Amino acid sequence: MDRQTATFVDLLLAILLPPLGVFLKYECQTEFWICVLLTLFGYLPGIIYAIWVIVR
Repeated sequence: MDRQTATFVDLLLAILLPPLGVFLKYECQTEFWICVLLTLFGYLPGIIYAIWVIVR
């Protein structure tokens, strides 16, 4: 799987389950836990943060 395909899959997962998309890219680092907290506070902030982290 090339890099663009992997990023596309990560983005799709970030829209469905934001922490999962971040986890696949960063595992259990700080970005993942921030995404989990934002998703618990609201689904939309979790999605926005997950997409921002994956694209960055």
